Amino acid sequence: MRLIGLAVILAASLALTPVVGGAQQRAGMPRVGVLRLDSPQSTDRSISEFLQGLRELGYMDGRNIALEIRWAEERLERLPALAADLVRLKVDVIVTHGPAGIRAARDATSTIPIVMGRMGDADGYGFVASLARPGGRITGLSFQTDELSSKWLGLLKEALPSVSRVAVLWEATSPVKQLRAIETYARAINLKLNVLTVHGPDDFDTVFGAAKAGKAEGVVILGSVIHTTHRERLAELAAKHRLPAIYYHRRFAEAGGLLAYGPKESDPSWGWRRAAVFVDKILKGAKPADLPVEQPTVFELVINLKTAKALGLTIPQTLLGRADHVIE
Repeated sequence: MRLIGLAVILAASLALTPVVGGAQQRAGMPRVGVLRLDSPQSTDRSISEFLQGLRELGYMDGRNIALEIRWAEERLERLPALAADLVRLKVDVIVTHGPAGIRAARDATSTIPIVMGRMGDADGYGFVASLARPGGRITGLSFQTDELSSKWLGLLKEALPSVSRVAVLWEATSPVKQLRAIETYARAINLKLNVLTVHGPDDFDTVFGAAKAGKAEGVVILGSVIHTTHRERLAELAAKHRLPAIYYHRRFAEAGGLLAYGPKESDPSWGWRRAAVFVDKILKGAKPADLPVEQPTVFELVINLKTAKALGLTIPQTLLGRADHVIE
């Protein structure tokens, strides 16, 4: 009986050993917090790209890294509490996007590094001292909308050669420099601008009505997380008011917008897939202050010919020939 009892104890201890070891291994994993402005049901591919980037670097959620993802469900007021929750969990790094997400993460902690998965004008918002020398706890990916705003207006002018009056939708919390840049370029090419300020999605109907009342012949949508979050609504309103519009991301064209020009989403050197590289470096001891903010180098022009047809427009062949993707 004594031998049987010893055998049972030995078998039980052997059975428990892997379980205890696995628990200890998981407890010792680096923990990465992800703060998202949208919902798990979003068609945004950022999370899948981030996971792909981690896999390419040898990280697997639950095996050698623990991911804590929090979704704001498009309610920006939830971000501070979600960021505080990630801090309470003592994550090693927080990955987020957009000014509201980055601000919430920054304000929630004075020690945890923050990686920008995608951001416009990081230096314009004051999140970094400069792109080359961030100088604080924040680094990652940022694109300069002021440099692109004149490009958006120029492409709209190419698509509509006779256009003389253009409405510009500018979200009030965005850096003013993208607005100043497009105003300067409009004067150079003798275009009249009607700048319409957006404070939130409740303003969309009003500003599109004002654009139409002001006899705008086209619309430029300037970069903003609010605009990105409500891209389908913006495309619907542009169609409703029969206003050709250009946007800063291909997802707007996929939602029915006429033109889009911005960083190429599938470029592995940009966006959330690249953010995984920053996470890897930080987990291995690098300081965000020493990691220069990276900018996109590959851009894409997307033209929605279905929308052009619905608006009764003929896109010049010279512009079509330069498109990276045409939706028919």
